[in-house]
Amino acid sequence: MYNPSNIHGINKILNYLLRSSTFGQKEWNQSTKAIFFNHRTKNARHILHSPFSNNISAAMSTNTIRQPAETKEVINPSKPLVVIGSANAEIYFEIDKLPKLGETISTNSSQILVGGKGVNQAACGGKLCYPTYFIGHIGDDTNGKLIKEALMSNGVLLDYLNIVSSAPTGHALMVLDQSDGKNSIINVGGANMCLWPKELSNDILEVVKNAGIVLLQREIPDSVNIQVAKAARNAGVPVLMDAGGMERPTPVELLCLVDILISNETELKNLTGMPTDSYEDISQAAAKCQEMGVKKVLVKRGEKGSVLYVEGEEAIRQLPISTGNILDTTGAGDTFTAAFAVALVEGKSEEECLTFAAAAASLCIQVQGAMPSMPERKAVLNVLQSL
Repeated sequence: MYNPSNIHGINKILNYLLRSSTFGQKEWNQSTKAIFFNHRTKNARHILHSPFSNNISAAMSTNTIRQPAETKEVINPSKPLVVIGSANAEIYFEIDKLPKLGETISTNSSQILVGGKGVNQAACGGKLCYPTYFIGHIGDDTNGKLIKEALMSNGVLLDYLNIVSSAPTGHALMVLDQSDGKNSIINVGGANMCLWPKELSNDILEVVKNAGIVLLQREIPDSVNIQVAKAARNAGVPVLMDAGGMERPTPVELLCLVDILISNETELKNLTGMPTDSYEDISQAAAKCQEMGVKKVLVKRGEKGSVLYVEGEEAIRQLPISTGNILDTTGAGDTFTAAFAVALVEGKSEEECLTFAAAAASLCIQVQGAMPSMPERKAVLNVLQSL
């Protein structure tokens, strides 16, 4: 891990931000000091939580993330969020309506954006001011360079980003229906699905074992996710998995290693083979997931909010937070997932995590594109303060 206390030739401290907020007059009442370091050969952003009375020099003397003494016990407070997943260049089209079978339509608007569920969720973690590693593959091509630059600009740590020369960067075709802001996506795996070693390196497994939370998706091989989840489980690190990605059966072995499964209604239907049209349907499908080995199931319901099912407990429902018009839902699910993970690793209760995630997603849908729409931490906290 990049340790500011061990490097020489730090050019300068680029920025010092001091933020504070309140959430329900309790857990969100803390200060956050963000110190950004720039070095000629390596860039990293270390977020150091500390009380107002702590000074910068004290914070720089360690590579841990300091927490205010008055906050409650948190989950591995000194450890990062580690995201293992996909990186895509997204070819983005805006249309008036989705084409029918056999229909040809035209559009005057298209662009290439950086995305992939793994990259989106890692970037969101960085924008929310939590130390976040991304582990994944990109091709040695123009799209790969764009993805790397985008992740760096959002403060994501890239020590374990692998550049492969024999496969192109993954890409996706994204179609946005302007009539309702909803989107459809077709993925091409590319480097995401290629050249993963049969056994992950000790370096990668070590960063997994030392994570605060590990976040998975299903746009990379299941064998990789299983290796990572096993390493995390053996080290006592919580594993969250976004069910989105390839439409292939999810191995039961993987589900049994996941602490919280996160899915939308369609993904839950595909996973269980059960209807998810109503809240009662969703509850029964979530119970089926629990029978398959997952103890907690978080279902994202879009404009209907979200619900967390914990085995043996009453479900926790979160209503959506309305902050403006819906422009583009692209990236909203990834924003919700990453924001939930950030709040959880910071030690918030599950109810608070759902509210934080809903606030982040409510801002995301007001801006076009996945990564550009992901909100900064300050904006999310402003929404929470307004509730």
